Amino acid sequence: MAERAGGGGGGGVADPRGVLRQGRAFLDLFWDIAKPEQEVRLAATENLLRHLRDGGKDEEMQYALKRLVEGLGATREAARPGFSLALAQVLQAFEEIPVFSVLEQIKEKHNLEKVKKKLVRNAAFGNFFGVIALFQSGRLVKDQKALLESIQLLQQLTQYQAHLKDLPSKTIVDILSEVPESIFEEVLFGILQADFTSAFQSPENLHLLLVGIQKFPGVLKPKKLKKLFGSPTIVNEENIPKLVELLQSAAKSEKKDKKLPSVGLALLEVSLKEGAFELFWKEAVENGLFKEKSGPVSYMCYRLLGSALPLLSLDQLQMVLKGKVMQLYGEHVVTSQLPDRFKFAPEMEAYVDAFLNSCDDPERQLAVMIGFSTLTNQGYPVVPSIWRVVRHLQPVALQKYIDWLKDMFLRPDLSCCLDFSTSRQKQNPENVNKTQHKIARLRKWIIHRLMSIIESPVKKEEDLVMDISRFCFFHAFFETKKKTSQIPETNALLSEPLDEQAHSLAANYFFGLLQTLNTLSVLGDTAEAAALREKHVHGVTADGKLWIFLLVEYANELLSSEKYVKAVKPFTKDQREAWERTLQSVKNLQKKENKADSAKIFAFQQFLLLMAIHLFKNPSETMDLLSDLLNCTERAFSKEPKKKKTENTEPGWVEVIVEILLSLLAQPSLLIRRISKSVFGRICPNLTKKGLQLILDVLDPYQDQDEESAVVVMEESDKKSAQDTDDEESEDSSDEDDTEEENDSGDEEKDEEVDEDFRSQLMNVLKAQNVLGEDESDEDLDDEAMMALDKNISALFAEQQKRIQAKKDERDRIRKEKILRRDFKIKVLDLIEVFLSKQPENPLVFDIIEPLLQVIEQCMSSDSDKQEVDFLQKTALIFTNSLCRAKQYCKKVEALQDDLHAFVERLVKKACKHTDSSVALYYFSASLYLLKVLKGSVSDKSPAPVSAPKKQKNAIPQACQVLSTGCLDVERVTAVYQEALTQFLTKRNSALTSSMFLDLFTRFPIMCKPLVDTLVKSITAGARQHQQAQACLLLQKVLPLRELKLSMTEEEWEELIRESISQVSETLKMVDEFRVKAEKEKVARSLELLNFLLKTVTQQKLHVELMELDKVLVALNQQEGIGKSARLDSLYWNAMRWLNHTKPKKEKAANKPVQAAEPLKRKKKGFLPETKKRKNRKKGVQENGVAPGGRKDGEPAAPEGQALGTGSPEQKQGPVPGSKKHKNRNRGVRENGVAAAGSKGGAVNGDAVADKKKKKKNRKRKGDAGNEAEQVPAAKKAKGSASQETPQKQGKAKKKRKEKKAPALQE
Repeated sequence: MAERAGGGGGGGVADPRGVLRQGRAFLDLFWDIAKPEQEVRLAATENLLRHLRDGGKDEEMQYALKRLVEGLGATREAARPGFSLALAQVLQAFEEIPVFSVLEQIKEKHNLEKVKKKLVRNAAFGNFFGVIALFQSGRLVKDQKALLESIQLLQQLTQYQAHLKDLPSKTIVDILSEVPESIFEEVLFGILQADFTSAFQSPENLHLLLVGIQKFPGVLKPKKLKKLFGSPTIVNEENIPKLVELLQSAAKSEKKDKKLPSVGLALLEVSLKEGAFELFWKEAVENGLFKEKSGPVSYMCYRLLGSALPLLSLDQLQMVLKGKVMQLYGEHVVTSQLPDRFKFAPEMEAYVDAFLNSCDDPERQLAVMIGFSTLTNQGYPVVPSIWRVVRHLQPVALQKYIDWLKDMFLRPDLSCCLDFSTSRQKQNPENVNKTQHKIARLRKWIIHRLMSIIESPVKKEEDLVMDISRFCFFHAFFETKKKTSQIPETNALLSEPLDEQAHSLAANYFFGLLQTLNTLSVLGDTAEAAALREKHVHGVTADGKLWIFLLVEYANELLSSEKYVKAVKPFTKDQREAWERTLQSVKNLQKKENKADSAKIFAFQQFLLLMAIHLFKNPSETMDLLSDLLNCTERAFSKEPKKKKTENTEPGWVEVIVEILLSLLAQPSLLIRRISKSVFGRICPNLTKKGLQLILDVLDPYQDQDEESAVVVMEESDKKSAQDTDDEESEDSSDEDDTEEENDSGDEEKDEEVDEDFRSQLMNVLKAQNVLGEDESDEDLDDEAMMALDKNISALFAEQQKRIQAKKDERDRIRKEKILRRDFKIKVLDLIEVFLSKQPENPLVFDIIEPLLQVIEQCMSSDSDKQEVDFLQKTALIFTNSLCRAKQYCKKVEALQDDLHAFVERLVKKACKHTDSSVALYYFSASLYLLKVLKGSVSDKSPAPVSAPKKQKNAIPQACQVLSTGCLDVERVTAVYQEALTQFLTKRNSALTSSMFLDLFTRFPIMCKPLVDTLVKSITAGARQHQQAQACLLLQKVLPLRELKLSMTEEEWEELIRESISQVSETLKMVDEFRVKAEKEKVARSLELLNFLLKTVTQQKLHVELMELDKVLVALNQQEGIGKSARLDSLYWNAMRWLNHTKPKKEKAANKPVQAAEPLKRKKKGFLPETKKRKNRKKGVQENGVAPGGRKDGEPAAPEGQALGTGSPEQKQGPVPGSKKHKNRNRGVRENGVAAAGSKGGAVNGDAVADKKKKKKNRKRKGDAGNEAEQVPAAKKAKGSASQETPQKQGKAKKKRKEKKAPALQE
């Protein structure tokens, strides 16, 4: 009850009748204000303001204020801020309400001195939220008296820290921030002077003083500060120990909130104002706070660092970023990598991001970026190389930062780095002091940092991107011999030369950079760049040149400047010739202006440039591919390609390109994979059947892998271990780890098996030393013999262990080869997907169907490891989405008609023979795709379309178009699908499903007429009940199709309906019992079909005989199970309604004879039975023996045939229970425990009526004195409960009799 009163603000109301009669809507607003949902509270507050504005009376306003003030101290936490906000809004909207009077009302209602001890917490919160409401109304500052009282009240509330914590102090600070200086000096300074004097005793008082100094410098001058606590400044050497202690206390109090204490930020700002920031930072923060090694204090220092960034000058930033706080922050970042530790790095990144976003000074931006980049752990910066804050750098700062990174790469200066080592690293002295180790780590981070700048969304120009790309390429593959102005990268020499590992690392990062450039959108603000961006063109500059082409040009410039630079791996003569030849081919392609071959030209350019740039990384492996590619280029763009078609010795250029692409896909490089897809997409129009077969051979699950492919796979696995930083880093590592334990366990099991060869060899060794002889004593063998025996046995076991290890290694090699081969097939699927999306109208698409189906079938029956599942899913998605559901398909298949029809037959037969429904579905879907192709093909000699009936041709001219067949041989295809449908409906275990044939009928309605007879016959000829139910289901879906009716004459349609009804009648005749679930399903499907058939007969007025069906349905209703199922019962009577039968209404259960005697049981006086309450108030029988022949009003008695207790509607309509006005109206009562006759619960027999009349006569003779005495206690009970008042209430006639007999009672 207390919570209800507090939460709803309910209590004593001055004028309940005046306000409460306004309606519940006004009162419910106060309950909604206390709801925990914020939206409900806000809506209720708005409605309250609207109600009070729209004509609220004074009493309503007083009531609202009273309820709101009471609700401030509610028990529920969500209610208090709700009432506080509502009170603030009311005070803000109605300025005529005096603020001071509301404050007095708050203090009176929530008096802290008079309140009970249990409610002290609620009273404290009531006062606090009351002041908050006054402050939020914006009127507190205007009323000086109320302002003074509010501050004093908040000061009083600081004593209740257990409940309110530091909320009153923070509220005082908030109020001070809004108070003008004059009011502060006149009104508040006097009452706050004690708090200012004790500023160094608590963080709250210190915060109050700091805010006062910042807000009112004219009042709190140094002289006044000296008078207050003896010092003109806050931050000085004398106060440092006190400040440190207070900051530590504040940090621990804010531990759970994970935020910077307000006093810390205020102290930082005051130190800057007083010019003592360096003293504060070094003495208070670095030398004071860090003495106590605790988490909250350390995190507060990190937050101080992040919060100070926008406030500091350039010199101060440099001092802070090289200090102890930064070093300890770096140690925290390195040591908090474990998942269960708190990580402050994201919070610091947010601080730096906010600073760079708001700072307009490039020098300060640069200082912060360099400061965090030089915080290193053994040379490696602790901030990530992909640090997203760089996106806020201004162009000037970005360029200077890049120049600094390049300079640090060339001349690493470890002295400018704030380097540290963790305690664990110090225990390993090998790499702690090795300068080379630190330089290598720093350069690794810098090269990746430069590359990530290109990936970041920072605004950059093409020159900046090219500058970074040239720098990375130069130091990956070249070295400087002599400076030259023509090559800017030679102007700065390396202070420490790069070793081979550093060059290899830079090369790997460079190819990652190439991948970024390949997907980079066009840069620049020109109209040309905007147009290219709208076309989603990537990998080119604003003038249309490929980024990779610009880098190849730069590489050629370096190769031709041998006087100034030298390659890390110089080209041989053949490699240099291939390079020159490649560049010449690219130039020749650029000169071609044939728009028809533009995609092909672009593909060859991109491919040639990629192979050329790969000469620097893997020259020996790239030479063969580049040579083949150059030959293909010449043949592809030769002027006389037709002559070469006669030569069968050499493959076409497309086949060679496909082989090159397949060999490149085996490499673990995301760049190569994406460029291969891009190139293949552009040469798809030129793909031949042989070229496609090369791709399909890779996917063939039944083709054995030859030795050459196995060698390639092993070579690629070696590459993966070396190229750990390329774009696709060891994709199969997780799979290897996952299966390692399985292999180990398998090896142990196999090793436990008995090796007969090893046993025989061991027996021979033992026999040779005569160990297994009859005499087993140790005296037979001397020491030398024992030593020889031990030596032989150990050698034997060593050989056996080598054999076991060799077997294990072989199994591991085979497993890795399988993983790599599967990964290679997944990549090859990309080419299939590209071809299907780019060339859906190509006839070669038909050659892809069976290989994909073989892959799906093989994967369904193979292992279910993750990689196998991924391969299956990708294949199935490509087959379903890119092939079967493709909106475009080959339209000219006249020359392939016979092959495609045979293909359809083959696919359907395989679907029928299969045992797995999921695989059969893919085969069946492929056959439907071929049907779509044949039906939609454009052919001048296509078969004539199925003719519509003559009568319907004029009415619906689209019939010919709907029923057109294209190149489809309907009779041939019908035979195939009819056989499949027959098998589905007659074979018990068939992989086919009804959804397959439903898809066939809905997508190709032309197949409905030839197959509908099979469906009709299968209603009775189905193998089992399930097949018969499926036949009914399919027929029900087929008959409503508009195309089916268009393809038939009226006579055929009527005959089809007649035959269908006949078959349904026959199948319903065979129903005996409903025990089996399949039998119920069959009947349900039959009735659903029958409902449609009868509806069709009725609506279309077909001449169909239904007498036999009527008999069958009537007989079916005699079955026991049909009425038990609600579904079957509903379907049955729906069908019967079409035959003019109506469902009989269920008769209500008759009253049981036992119930007739119930009213005669004696019950406790003063209670009515449940059947007589409220409804049967007026009875025909009167109390105290009055006969039913007449009433006191002169109304006639009930007719003879009318049951006792029943009457006219006027008699049945009794008064409302509990009403004072109608309490003594005529009611049925029980006298001496006998119930009144004629109750609704049951009929009363004649004996009971006669018995009752006898009792009434006896009562009349004896008098009513005893009855009156018995009724007195019951009347007393009726006063307390309205439900017990009816038995003893008397009518007016009875009251008159009582008055007459009163003297007798007195005697």
